[in-house]
Order: sequence, then structure tokens, then C-alpha cells
Amino acid sequence: MSSTKPIKLYSHAGGPNPWKVAIMLNELDIPYETELMDFTKLHQEPFETTNPNGRVPAIEDPNTGITLFESGAILEYLEETYDKSNKFRYTSSPDKFLSQSWLHFQTSGQGPYFGQRAWFIFYHQEKGLTSVLDRYANEIRRVTGVLDAHLKKQGTQNLVGDKVTYADLAWVPWYWLIPAIMGEEGGMEDLQKKFPTFAAWFDRLSARPAVKKAREDRDKAMKGGH
Repeated sequence: MSSTKPIKLYSHAGGPNPWKVAIMLNELDIPYETELMDFTKLHQEPFETTNPNGRVPAIEDPNTGITLFESGAILEYLEETYDKSNKFRYTSSPDKFLSQSWLHFQTSGQGPYFGQRAWFIFYHQEKGLTSVLDRYANEIRRVTGVLDAHLKKQGTQNLVGDKVTYADLAWVPWYWLIPAIMGEEGGMEDLQKKFPTFAAWFDRLSARPAVKKAREDRDKAMKGGH
């Protein structure tokens, strides 16, 4: 990748979705530059042209001229464009489509429920909405239980097939929020105790150098106040 120009990644310190992209960029050894966005800039030009939905992540790839938003779409793009050895993806059925299923489940089933729990903990003006908080806490447990049960049934160390794919890695950053959003209900330690197969899978992913680097970069960004 020495001749590859750096991809520009629009990110935010606290939001997990951009760090899914950072992990994949690290894994594929793609050079990139991160711009940490202030929330007040997301619904203004020029960023609104980059992502009409006014969210991060988004990327600008000078190697192909493409500008892209939505973390799932970005992961699939990076795989198709840069993973020429198919290290983190499958190219034939059924594993190709099963990987897409797990990625779509992550974007539709993990992100929104974890994110809503975070919203009502940190940002919603009315506090103490027990039924609402219970709703999303239960969904966090349910989704984690789905992962745990599948990994047990799968009988391997990964969601699909015999290798770590983008479908596995996409799940990691939202779990970084668990200590902050589930403290009163039981944090990551409780989830890992209740779902040991999930715990072993998550620990293996967390130990990968590319994941560690993304986590370290996020921690630095958080300390910087972005």
C-alpha cells in the first residue's frame, strides 16, 4: 500500500461507528488521515455534501475519487476495493452473503439499540425514564445473546467460516460504550459472565493490533475533548 494515497476519514471521538472504519483501515494497512468533527459542523456545508445525513463516518478516497458515507457501506467498499487477498472477506456463497447478514444485523440491531441507550443516558433532557432505559438494556442483552448462541452453534471462533472477517470486527466499538451506558444495569463484566462464548470472541478481537490501535486513538481523541 506504499503507493496508496491516504484516505480521509471523518470521525468523532465518542461515536463508535467511525472506529469500525478505523479498525478496517488498520487491518488492511491502508494509510488514512482522521478529521475529528464537531457535532455543530455536521449539518453544515461543506460536510453536508459529503454526507447528506449529517453523520460520521464518511470517507474521501483520493485513489478512486469516491466519497462515501454509512459505516456498513464503507466497510464493504474497503473490502471490495483494497482486500485483494480476501483476508477479511469471502467471495462465494454462502459465506459472502452470511457475512453481509451479520454486518447488516450489526448496523440495524446493535448500533441503534446501543445508541438509543446512550442517548437517554447522556443527552435526553428528561431523566429517569426507567421503562425506556430498561427497553434498551434488554435489547443490548438480547443482541449479545444472539451473538453468543450463534458462536456456540457455529462451533468456530468467528461469526462466519474459519476466519475473522469485517463482519466480526464491525461489532467491536459499540461494546466500548458498555461501561458508560450500562453501569447501573451491569456492565461489560456482567455481559461477559452471562455470555462466555461471546466474551471469548470479543476478547480475541480486542487483542488484535489493529483493534488496539483504534482503541488507543479513540482514547487519545476522547482526552482531547473532541
